[in-house]
Amino acid sequence: MPVDLPVRPPAHSLGAAIQGLRHRWGWIVAFGAFLDLAGIVALGSVVFATLVSVSIVGVMMIFAGIAELGIGFRSRDWGHFLLWILGGLLYLVAGVFAIMNPLLASLVLTLFLGAGLIAAGVLRLFLAFQLPAGNPRWLVLATGLITAIFGLVIVMHWPTDSLFILGLLLAIDLMFHGIGWIFFGLWLRNVHRALP
Repeated sequence: MPVDLPVRPPAHSLGAAIQGLRHRWGWIVAFGAFLDLAGIVALGSVVFATLVSVSIVGVMMIFAGIAELGIGFRSRDWGHFLLWILGGLLYLVAGVFAIMNPLLASLVLTLFLGAGLIAAGVLRLFLAFQLPAGNPRWLVLATGLITAIFGLVIVMHWPTDSLFILGLLLAIDLMFHGIGWIFFGLWLRNVHRALP
């Protein structure tokens, strides 16, 4: 006579991961609250948050430069060696520059951010008109328009907005991430109560 065993999720499934996290929902909510608090602090001093975000970008560029140098030294031909080494050195120099002079680096990064948002918005507007009939074209048009306008506002107020725009975006990002973690933790609490 066959015996029915309890159904358990496979060892590497999403269900198994959620089951492993459900007892830690309080820590996840606390982490979300910490991110929200960090976002509020950053919002209170957006200039300082801008300098911190530029410094973090600088550190990441240094890590990327070291990685590219490592790949370059492992290349088997001169063409790839030179490209990886030059790219790695460029990242290293830019990263050191961002750390040593974060105010000037924030000028450059803010201008790149504005130009990138304009380009992304225009591309979305173009893609909206390429969608086949019946697709939600208005949603793509709206996001493209909002993105392009946001980029234009940044570029039109450049360089004066360079002192606060990156810090403002960092603060908003931290707060939204915190809210997301809090909701995830509370959802895990409800799953924890519902499951045995």
